[in-house]
Amino acid sequence: MKRDRAYVAQRPKRADGQRNYDAVLSAAAKAFAVEGADASLADIASAAGVAVGTLYGHFPSRECLVEAATRDGLDRLVRHADDVSQEMDPYPALVDWMKRTVLHYSTFRGLVGILAKSMYDEGTPSHHSCLAMHAAGHKLLTAAHRAGTVRADCTVDELFDVLSAVAWLRETADHDVEGRCSRTFDIMLAGMSAGAPRSELEAP
Repeated sequence: MKRDRAYVAQRPKRADGQRNYDAVLSAAAKAFAVEGADASLADIASAAGVAVGTLYGHFPSRECLVEAATRDGLDRLVRHADDVSQEMDPYPALVDWMKRTVLHYSTFRGLVGILAKSMYDEGTPSHHSCLAMHAAGHKLLTAAHRAGTVRADCTVDELFDVLSAVAWLRETADHDVEGRCSRTFDIMLAGMSAGAPRSELEAP
C-alpha cells in the first residue's frame, strides 16, 4: 500500500522541548508495556507532566508515538544483523536474529500488528525502520540460502510472516507463553530448513 510518507518525530533542539519529548517517550514506554498500544494518550501526557496538546505537538498520532518508542530497538536489531553475519555461521546467525526480533516485536500488545502493517505501507511512521529490518533479514536469509541450510524457496516476506506469527502468539497467549512460543518457533524453523517439503493449504 502506497501513501504519502508519514511524519516521523524528531527530538527537538531546544532544551525545554527535549525535556518534554523525553518525558513523553518515557511515560509512553511504561504505559505501552502495561496497557499495550491502545494506552490512553491523555494518561501518558499526564504521567509525563505535560498537556495533551504538548504530546500531540511532538507526536501527532498514536502510530507516531509508537514509532518513536520502538525506533531504537529496531535500529539495534538492524545493527545486530550486521554483527552476527560477521561473527556466526549463516544459519545460527539467522536464528539468533529471528529470536531477538520476536522478542522486540512482542514488547507490548498491539506492536506486532503495527509493524506488520508498516512493512508495506509507506504512509505509516514505522515504515522506514521496517524497510531497514526487511533488508537486514534479507541479508541473513540470503546467506543461509547460499550455505544450503534454509530452503531455497523461502522468501524474506515469508521470513517476516514467521516472525510476526510467533510474536503474535507471545503477545496474546494466556498460559505457558514461553514454552508455546519456543515450540512454535522450532516447528516453523523446521519448515524453513533445507529439504522441508512445501505443501498447499486447501479447504477440505
